[in-house]
Amino acid sequence: MSDERLISIDRIWARVRGRLRQEFGESTYRSWIRSLVLEDVVGERVTLAAPTLFMRDRIVSQYGDRITLAWAAESADTVNDCSITVRSSDEPVTEAEAGGSKGTTNSLSMEPKTIGTKFKRENSLDGSLDSRFTFDNFVVGKPNELAYAAAQRVSGSDEVLFNPLFLYGAVGLGKTHLMHSIAWDIRRRDPSRRVLYLSAEKFMYQFIRALRFKDTMAFKDQFRSVDVLMIDDVQFIGGKDSTQEEFFHTFNALVDQNRQVIISADKSPTDLEGLEERLRSRLGWGLVADIHPTTYELRLGILQSKVEKLGVAVPTKVLEFLAHKITSNVRELEGAMNRIAAHATLVGRDITLEATQEVLHDLLRSYERRVTIEEIQRQVASHYQIRVGDMHSARRSRSIARPRQIAMFLAKQLTQHSLPDIGRRFGGRDHTTVLHAVKKIDELCIIDKQFQDDVEFLRRMLET
Repeated sequence: MSDERLISIDRIWARVRGRLRQEFGESTYRSWIRSLVLEDVVGERVTLAAPTLFMRDRIVSQYGDRITLAWAAESADTVNDCSITVRSSDEPVTEAEAGGSKGTTNSLSMEPKTIGTKFKRENSLDGSLDSRFTFDNFVVGKPNELAYAAAQRVSGSDEVLFNPLFLYGAVGLGKTHLMHSIAWDIRRRDPSRRVLYLSAEKFMYQFIRALRFKDTMAFKDQFRSVDVLMIDDVQFIGGKDSTQEEFFHTFNALVDQNRQVIISADKSPTDLEGLEERLRSRLGWGLVADIHPTTYELRLGILQSKVEKLGVAVPTKVLEFLAHKITSNVRELEGAMNRIAAHATLVGRDITLEATQEVLHDLLRSYERRVTIEEIQRQVASHYQIRVGDMHSARRSRSIARPRQIAMFLAKQLTQHSLPDIGRRFGGRDHTTVLHAVKKIDELCIIDKQFQDDVEFLRRMLET
């Protein structure tokens, strides 16, 4: 390969990394993408190297499609396939391996994958779906029970019950997990059914490619001949008129043939921006099932399930800490657990609250907020199962007095309030009472390790 060619490829890779950093954020980029090394570009295939099998599998399942699309967007050449190989940082690259002929690889093909007797690609649908995303691995709670039930009903029926089934919710709440679960369940029940799953972005890519190579008839035949069409993140085609037009006609053709269509998006059909009114109307024809933000109980259940699959020992207090702190979405929650497990495995360090806070400091920083005395009182009262009103009462039983002292101690540690001000917030107590509480909790932390752990847990819950 010429020097000019090498320089050109390096520049493309630099632009791809910049695009991925902007899309995923600094934390995700540093944890996963930055470790990738460009090995070679041969024909339409890009080969990258990850340092470990664990990281390779994680990158492929979570970020593979986006890496391939980013490369295709930044390169003037046609790129259909991006492979990830596992290689240690000090292993030499041989001429034979540069073409991707050796090593452990996993393909991130741009082609949509179809299950069934027809339209079966070389790698089948397995290349597009994550084998971990099944109904058995989906943790059900009140926020997602309707979507889960609808997904199971559609995958388990030979008849078209809802057309389309439209799943929507914010990023990382489980839409894609359910989509993959439906596809796997249909395959298990009836392998002869032709199922096509892909993102709306890939649908657009395939359509543009068909236009480019003047092969639109083959495109139409492929998408309109399946038994089940599954399109993920349909909001992506908002504002893209030509792609919308083709999707509209594909949708109508399948519905007219009584073929199942399953769609996911981040908003309900009526709230999707940039879509034509006729398309929004059709997307709402069937069953629209939303997935609400997670509750604490659901997040804790998800973490417990994740830990079982990872096979790592994680203290309950760490799980509770994460379930309280990371409330935005399931993807971020599971990503945090993966980071902690990877750190413990690679570094050989026990998973503790302190280690968790260190490893996730950048993520937890986004959840930082100013701690108030009222919040401290609520958190401590909840932890020790007493009423918030007991923080202000005159009751002196140990079951009440000790939590109250802990709350005063934390108020002194985590707020800028003076001792007299803290005393006033605890039922008008004198500043000497607060000072006594602070000294008492300090002493107990020295002589009682379990007590110290409880106080430290509450502090971290409030502080980060």
